[in-house]
Amino acid sequence: MNTSLTAVSASTSTKLRIASWVLQLIAAAAFLAAGTAKLAGVPMMVGIFDQIGIGQWFRIATGLVEIAGALALLAPASAAFGGLLLAITMLFGIATHIFIIGGNPTPAIVLLLITSAIAYLRRQSITRLLKRS
Repeated sequence: MNTSLTAVSASTSTKLRIASWVLQLIAAAAFLAAGTAKLAGVPMMVGIFDQIGIGQWFRIATGLVEIAGALALLAPASAAFGGLLLAITMLFGIATHIFIIGGNPTPAIVLLLITSAIAYLRRQSITRLLKRS
């Protein structure tokens, strides 16, 4: 009985690890593209950040955060932190859509769900770090 339970547990663990990697790759691609567009000064991004009204420095800062988070998603040891950083970024993105610029916040909501799932699925790396302190 223990052997079959271990096999089921290992199978579930493998499936969760694969699901996490798939989500990480999707999110990393999305955030690398979005961050690069912000840093490159794509006119649409410049316009959006004009609407926000804080200044174009905020576009650059947001692009850097998105690229840093995307890169963090690609390393198992930092994937949970990348997911957490990007989930928080998407919370602010959703709030910005709702309260400042309008438009459809659905893409930001989907990215929030994906990055939150990554942070949850990779949470053991955060736990290990906290136990060391």
